[in-house]
Amino acid sequence: MTSFLITGAAGFIGYHLSRRLLEEGHRVTGFDGMTSYYDVELKRARIAMLDKIGGFQLVEAMLDDRPALQKAAGIAMPDVIVHLAAQAGVRYSLEQPQTYIASNLVGSWHVLELARELRPAHLLMASTSSVYGANAKVPFCEHDRADEPVSLYAATKKGMEVLAHSYSALFHIPTTIFRFFTVYGPWGRPDMALFKFVDAIERGESIDVYGHGAMSRDFTYVDDLVDAIVRLIPVVPDPCCATPGRCPSLSPIAPFRTLNIGGGRPVGLVEFIATVEQCLSRKAVLNMLDMQPGDVPRTFADPSLLQALTNYVPATSVQEGVYAFVEWYRSYYGRSRQRPAARAA
Repeated sequence: MTSFLITGAAGFIGYHLSRRLLEEGHRVTGFDGMTSYYDVELKRARIAMLDKIGGFQLVEAMLDDRPALQKAAGIAMPDVIVHLAAQAGVRYSLEQPQTYIASNLVGSWHVLELARELRPAHLLMASTSSVYGANAKVPFCEHDRADEPVSLYAATKKGMEVLAHSYSALFHIPTTIFRFFTVYGPWGRPDMALFKFVDAIERGESIDVYGHGAMSRDFTYVDDLVDAIVRLIPVVPDPCCATPGRCPSLSPIAPFRTLNIGGGRPVGLVEFIATVEQCLSRKAVLNMLDMQPGDVPRTFADPSLLQALTNYVPATSVQEGVYAFVEWYRSYYGRSRQRPAARAA
């Protein structure tokens, strides 16, 4: 049995990862600020599901609360730390930039300080494909430059990556950074495009289609993402080898790696909407709009490193994943039909 400390445990990905680890018999201490960025009741429902499994304890506090973070560490005595807590959302970063600095940079630094003190066997931290910006080279590879982010959200996540590398090099903390590619599935966030599309179509309302539909995303079903993370937990970066092709670490000076978690199969936005319509058996009314500031035209993962390390690549089709989300949405909201609190996607 392994003891985990998971920040953002009430979040979409944090819930799914915590549930998987608990079902495998591990202990999980969650840490979450329960912010009002989106429907807090959805977060509490996730936590209630985790409580039913057993072996789970939540410390509810913000990442800038160092004593609370220390309390969570004292409860967990973690072998592994998984840092998923973050302020998400590209467009919301234009409205509330200070929350991104506080959470994604300062909050992540607090987690790094905790890891320096505790020396876990493995520190795993969530980043995003948004760090690649509008990179013209596809597919996006971990060796590509990611120094030209086009949103504050991406800039803060890249800043977190750089901070983590320095801590890994200075204090020899084995660290893996995940770059997630458009994760979706049941219990997803109300600010994500899939949630907003399904919610609007079910109500007979129009959906906003940015970039006039001329965008594509490398969608990753949440169960596939969790499978990849679980497989990577025991694959600890090796600090001693810098020879390309012979070492899983991408840093020549630290036990540190950055890697994509994505399937490498981008889907166009128009095709994605058609899949949503098919799964709902309803047509959408499209409100075509220009590209939003901070958006990128496409994301496209190169999963070669993930496959080399785990012999695994996310493979759930968008058709399967969207159908699973629709089934969950109708089950969860079917009775009250209350509109979820959502931000702009």
